Amino acid sequence: MGLSLRVVVLFVLAFMMFSQVDLAEGGHDNRVRSYISWEDLKVDEQSLALKSNNDVRVIMVDQHGRGHSKTVQGAVDMVPDHNTQRVKIYIFPGVYREKVLVTKTKPYVSFIGKRNQTASVVITWNSKSSDKGPNGIALGTYGSATVAVESDYFCATEITFENTVVTAPGTKGMQAVALRVDSDRAMFYGVKIKGTQDTLLDSTGTHYFYKCLIQGKVDFIFGSAKSLYENCRIESIAENYGAIAAHHRDSPHEDTGFSFLGCSIGGSGGNVYLGRAWGEYSRIIYSNCNMDNIINPQGWSEWNHPERKKTAVFGEYQCHGRGADRRHRVPWSKSFNYEEARPFLDKSFINGDQWLRL
Repeated sequence: MGLSLRVVVLFVLAFMMFSQVDLAEGGHDNRVRSYISWEDLKVDEQSLALKSNNDVRVIMVDQHGRGHSKTVQGAVDMVPDHNTQRVKIYIFPGVYREKVLVTKTKPYVSFIGKRNQTASVVITWNSKSSDKGPNGIALGTYGSATVAVESDYFCATEITFENTVVTAPGTKGMQAVALRVDSDRAMFYGVKIKGTQDTLLDSTGTHYFYKCLIQGKVDFIFGSAKSLYENCRIESIAENYGAIAAHHRDSPHEDTGFSFLGCSIGGSGGNVYLGRAWGEYSRIIYSNCNMDNIINPQGWSEWNHPERKKTAVFGEYQCHGRGADRRHRVPWSKSFNYEEARPFLDKSFINGDQWLRL
């Protein structure tokens, strides 16, 4: 081997080794980890204060200028495109009035709210679907989101995602999304998602919501994703009509659906449907949930499409509370037995063994 060729080979080998090392302080080995763990939702403040070695990069957000960025979007923009290491965006308490987009080109991002006894982290905006965007065209429901997440292996904790538009049920052009999730895989732990109509657009991908609060009036959890909502608080603020979930599924071969497991369902409003058949094969399951008496006794709606009574998969399994009485449920909904409910009863529903290590 000639000298010049040998130099090239050595350079390539050195580059490959360097590319697997964390570029943050400390230079820890940080190969791509295709999963989300509890460590991805924590920041060691003592290590930050001491500027000791960290195995990930931490970007601090403080609206008073004591961090790396005053805005959440500013911190997101600091994440390198196509990064292969976890980046934690650590957000100090405060109300951040901005729209935020985490694009698909920025995977492995964590939003972590700093704990504080007197204040919390709120990301809020007030766009609605009929509002005009910079191009003069209406934003639509999809574009109304306060925070939009397209990043794979995204996770968030101790954050409130909020859209403050207040709507009357069914008002045209008033859909106002607080959080849109189009990540292939994402986890949300202990977050609050607040709005009125179309609060959470659980759009596409596979997602895990654990111990979250989700609040709204009409179809306030909706989309085409495959998601598990475990031990969440589902809170209706509808006055006299509402619906919790609207799942969209156009084929029995689409492996999607919403599974609500061990959730608490209540609120101030009454006459709320558990779900509406947005798509022909809409699939929504409630298991071991506690339901207050806010639930419409019929439970479910075919959304004025009678043919969907034959194809929608709406089921309940061992739910309890005054709203869980099935005596007046629509006859085409199902009371599941254990074998029917089993696919929806744990993280295997979302293939969690492949991307969650909790």
